Amino acid sequence: MDAFRNKQDVPLPDLKTCNISLPEEQYLFDFTKSDNVENWQEQSDTVRDVGMSKAVFVLHQNTGYRRAIFFALLNPQLNGAGFAGVRAIKTYNLTGYTKLQIQCRGQGQYNGFKMVLRHKGLNDEPNYSFEQYFQGPKEEFAVRNLPFSEFKAYYRGKRVNNNETLDISQITSIGIQMYGGVYQPIKQKGPATLEIEWIRAV
Repeated sequence: MDAFRNKQDVPLPDLKTCNISLPEEQYLFDFTKSDNVENWQEQSDTVRDVGMSKAVFVLHQNTGYRRAIFFALLNPQLNGAGFAGVRAIKTYNLTGYTKLQIQCRGQGQYNGFKMVLRHKGLNDEPNYSFEQYFQGPKEEFAVRNLPFSEFKAYYRGKRVNNNETLDISQITSIGIQMYGGVYQPIKQKGPATLEIEWIRAV
């Protein structure tokens, strides 16, 4: 049975057509408050035998602040393997919202990252991922805006030229990666860090 339908097999309501007022924002993860990182999984090129990259996601806090830190060590290989990331498997209906926002700060020489979304429970290959690139701000924390309309279908880091679109009513995986630029003009390798305070839909 489709996990996203009720017992009468009736589709979920579209909030755009219902008289339901959405909050101005929905926090998917707020690491400054109570959200933790235990349910985030590494999703790096070591899923393949030739992969040699590494990513970890940890909570960093003291008496004055609390945030998550994404550490990546990217080691691209000649055969194309080269990504380091983490993801959280969790279901969201983001109908009515137009974009994701991430408040973050990049540290280190490289600051090229991407947000990776999946939908409808199709969280692994051979299904497409939906990705959007962004630069981690340096020096100070800042918000990066990621419109849902700009998430494009990819397969193993390569743009898929079809009409596949992201269904934001059934988001089932949210991930962050440092990208290696195998199919991009920007090449990155080595260590990078992204500090994250929160991720929300607006």
